[in-house]
Amino acid sequence: MSKKVIRTNRAPAPVGPYNQAISASGTMLFLAGQIPLDPQSGNIVGEGDIAAQTKQVMSNIKAVLTEAGANWDNIVKTSVFLSDLANFTPMNQVYAEYFDEETAPARACVEVSRLPKDVLVEIECIAVIPEFLE
Repeated sequence: MSKKVIRTNRAPAPVGPYNQAISASGTMLFLAGQIPLDPQSGNIVGEGDIAAQTKQVMSNIKAVLTEAGANWDNIVKTSVFLSDLANFTPMNQVYAEYFDEETAPARACVEVSRLPKDVLVEIECIAVIPEFLE
């Protein structure tokens, strides 16, 4: 199996020993969980506002997808981590803006006790790319 590291300055830099995404064998793309950090300042966007935080997370995901030559249609699975399931409905309203209901990816959504930097949401995803840009 071949691996290719995906990096872009249009999404937050990793804060530990991981990468924004990894392409495996040129067709599978695994995106690390994204939290609502502004890629330029490194500051949390939308303190206490789940809708604003979800929009920033989706913006960060889009930046990594774009760097990999992918788009929303390539995503086959997402995992959503919420610090409070009471935020499910407003998070889901924003999330739904990015996926057509008929072709939306499989998804898990769970409440966790805490997220990095005490944000409200983190989303990771897996995409399939028929012709990965080498």
